[in-house]
Amino acid sequence: MGKENGSRMIANNKKAYHDYFIEDTYEAGIELVGTEVKSLRLGQCSIKESFVSIDHGEVYIYRMNIPPYEKGNIFNRDPLRVRRLLLHKSEIRKLIGQSAEKGYTIVPTKVYFKDSRVKVEIALARGKKLYDKRQDIAKKDQRREAEKEFKVRNLK
Repeated sequence: MGKENGSRMIANNKKAYHDYFIEDTYEAGIELVGTEVKSLRLGQCSIKESFVSIDHGEVYIYRMNIPPYEKGNIFNRDPLRVRRLLLHKSEIRKLIGQSAEKGYTIVPTKVYFKDSRVKVEIALARGKKLYDKRQDIAKKDQRREAEKEFKVRNLK
């Protein structure tokens, strides 16, 4: 968990980088209640299955799992409730225009603290085909092999 310039990572969506080409990223605030923030401070959050949608000019994140805070009793909310994301109007308009194109979607990539506020990084993404995923895996394997050879050569 890196701590650079007042930010601390809570959750990372590695699956998004595997399944999509990330075109553009945006930083959004998120509307939360008190016990959800306490749960996030403990590092409890999952965005693997979540997605972002735009309804009536407002941006929402669905299926973001924030488990109930164990000392929150009656103040805890549904862990999978729909949460509103806070963006500027111009960013929302840009997202609406770009996500209307065929093959584009909006996915959350990171959840983190920036100073004392919870932020969500959302990305405009284009879906990968199976052969694109195979190419990425092949590139990673080549890079690993090259690093291994380099390490072996330097040890001798």
